[in-house]
Amino acid sequence: MSLLIVGTVAFDKIETPLGKTDKILGGAATYIGIAASYFTNNINVVSVIGDDFPKEYSKILSDHKMDTQGLEVIPNGKTFFWEGKYHTDMNSRDTLATELNVLADFEPKVPVDYQDCEYLMLGNLDPTVQRKVLAQLKTRPKLVVLDTMNFWMDIALESLKETISMVDVLTINDEEARQLSGEYSLVRAARKILTMGPKYLIIKKGEHGALLFNKDENCFFAPALPLEEVYDPTGAGDTFAGGFIGYLAKTNDLSFENMKRAIIYGSAFASLTVEKFGTDRIAYLSPVDMNTRMKRFKALVQVDIKLKD
Repeated sequence: MSLLIVGTVAFDKIETPLGKTDKILGGAATYIGIAASYFTNNINVVSVIGDDFPKEYSKILSDHKMDTQGLEVIPNGKTFFWEGKYHTDMNSRDTLATELNVLADFEPKVPVDYQDCEYLMLGNLDPTVQRKVLAQLKTRPKLVVLDTMNFWMDIALESLKETISMVDVLTINDEEARQLSGEYSLVRAARKILTMGPKYLIIKKGEHGALLFNKDENCFFAPALPLEEVYDPTGAGDTFAGGFIGYLAKTNDLSFENMKRAIIYGSAFASLTVEKFGTDRIAYLSPVDMNTRMKRFKALVQVDIKLKD
């Protein structure tokens, strides 16, 4: 099943209590694509970079079966760059630098070969840009997943709501769910957000797992795997999204039950990502790596309870 990913391919510079990096490979589309590639070979990417993007990073994308026909390279341009420093709790961070560079004038161009995609992952971008992608598709995909953040809620709320009304799955964190809905209870927040258009809502709670809701008021909770050390949480949410949509594209099953499985796979990939800086941990996983992690998740959530008659 063909998967189209639209989002950033970028440079990050990261400092955490456990270390720091120089410029490394980052960006939402990068993390999503790498995670999804462990499930499907038919991945297309629409993004923009400068000609400062090194060949070794391009090789990582190609090694993960990402077709980069839609990756626009701007001559003499500089790739989007973000620098951040995480606090001791790893849940809060300070942005030290944001250089939009070529992303500032990004107008997504979806190649003809991509326009009949069956699955679409819209990474965190200006909601106007996300709608421009949808407008270029020949037919509506089987599943459209949208990721966004509080920044767009702050500066472009009405535009964001318009985009949300056009998608099937919305993924946001718990703080963003409360901001978007005006409700503190996540159950009430989910109910309100689902009236805005999406059929499903995923609320990410970082080290406390993730919640899946649908319009029938079904709810599923997936715990996060307790880890001894977290080196870098930067790409965890995008990796989660990549594992989620990659698994759905592989199985081509959009039932609520299968989405539960997809949430677990997404959570497993996210737990791997944070164990090293950037994409280092997930770039070249072996089947043994994934199976070992999935066994740990299965042991974490599986329990046999006998009810009284």
